[in-house]
Amino acid sequence: MTKPSALPKYRHVAVIDIGKTNAKLVVVDAETGKEIAVRKTANTVLAGPPYPHFDIEALWQFILETLADFARAPGFDALSITTHGASAALLDENGDLALQVLDYEHLYPQDIQSAYDALRPVFAETYSPKLAGGLNVGAQLHYQQTAFPDAFGRVATILTYPQYWAYRLTGIAANEGTSLGCHTDLWQPFTASYSSLVDRLGIRQQLAPVRSAFDALGNIQPELAGLLGLTTPVPVHCGIHDSNASLLPHLLGFGSPCSVISTGTWVISFGVGAKPDHLDPNRDNLVNVDAYGSPVPTARFMGGREWDMLTRDLPQAAPGKMANALNSVLDKHIMLLPSVVEKTGPYPDSKAEWILEPTDPAERRVVASLYEALMTVTCLELIGADGPLIVEGPFASNDLYLEALHSLTGRPVFASEATTGTAIGAALLTGLQLKVPMHPVTGTIEKLKTYAAIWRERADGGRTSV
Repeated sequence: MTKPSALPKYRHVAVIDIGKTNAKLVVVDAETGKEIAVRKTANTVLAGPPYPHFDIEALWQFILETLADFARAPGFDALSITTHGASAALLDENGDLALQVLDYEHLYPQDIQSAYDALRPVFAETYSPKLAGGLNVGAQLHYQQTAFPDAFGRVATILTYPQYWAYRLTGIAANEGTSLGCHTDLWQPFTASYSSLVDRLGIRQQLAPVRSAFDALGNIQPELAGLLGLTTPVPVHCGIHDSNASLLPHLLGFGSPCSVISTGTWVISFGVGAKPDHLDPNRDNLVNVDAYGSPVPTARFMGGREWDMLTRDLPQAAPGKMANALNSVLDKHIMLLPSVVEKTGPYPDSKAEWILEPTDPAERRVVASLYEALMTVTCLELIGADGPLIVEGPFASNDLYLEALHSLTGRPVFASEATTGTAIGAALLTGLQLKVPMHPVTGTIEKLKTYAAIWRERADGGRTSV
């Protein structure tokens, strides 16, 4: 997959952006990169049958209704797609879902897990670590194949998730490297080819052709275009895994080496230009594939989910109160050890433990921010990331988190001012030339390195109370 050239320019690009928690549609202005129209909805998980799965038809209705509204104003003349990873769509010969799109947090019976463990390739082949539930797409396919053999027997086409939505819009089936390369067990990132698991599962013939994220697959189908009120053909680009959408603007803006920290439900640290020599598959280290097909060492933890669990319903605190709380936290070594969400991240086998608990909401918010920063720095060290740090997503507005990163790494830190890097990254697939607005982080936190050394020692095993 090569860098695109001479792609057409557009005035407005619509982006379908489906995250694990929420889905949204935006229209990106090609000149400014601003989101000039935004609409959101919850990404609902239905309990079953046959298993917990995404409410695909509700999402589809949301997409159609919103695109129809956006076609009237502000209008759009191209469309791109980005979604969360760890999902695949299984189509029958009519192009309908043969099985529902499974929620990757669903846990499988132990006998099915054990059978899959015997099939999955070694880390050195795929650079995909063993993860819980269906976070490895290969594990999903094995579960569906094993538990629902009749329905799986009707599967004619297997699509990665962004490309499923592209298929519904264009009728053209494709797979794409960023979604295949995000811990699926199905892909070899250094040869850009399918892994041995594909033939062990017997699914090679069902896998759609691999296309570049930048490819325009085709126009929105005429019947749909009429339904949406479109008066001119609208090309649909192949689409991209959401974390890689967040990465793309900074590949263009900073080059290599750099470290990109994409924050959302997951906090994902990309080591652009880093070597995969010391990755630890037991600590949620892996190799992603960027939009150009290049391998990128990566580490992750469920930081957004953890932040919500730690700060939900906490009142906001005035800056002065936060400053006092920070001093108290650092002086008393009030800290939280990992992991708030177990079975993921750099400490998957550890249970969260307070080393002194906060006494008020401001202290709790400070501890949560420092916890997130310390987990992020751990991830960066594990993948050997270097160069400037670029933070995008919700944590880019958390000054304490940003200053902690700056203090602990001693490297330049930049905070993206884009409301969603995913939408801009997806829009770039259409050939737009955009710069993401960002600002440098200059603040530092005294006494943080001592606090961090204590946290790291205890997180790594020395969990004795103060």
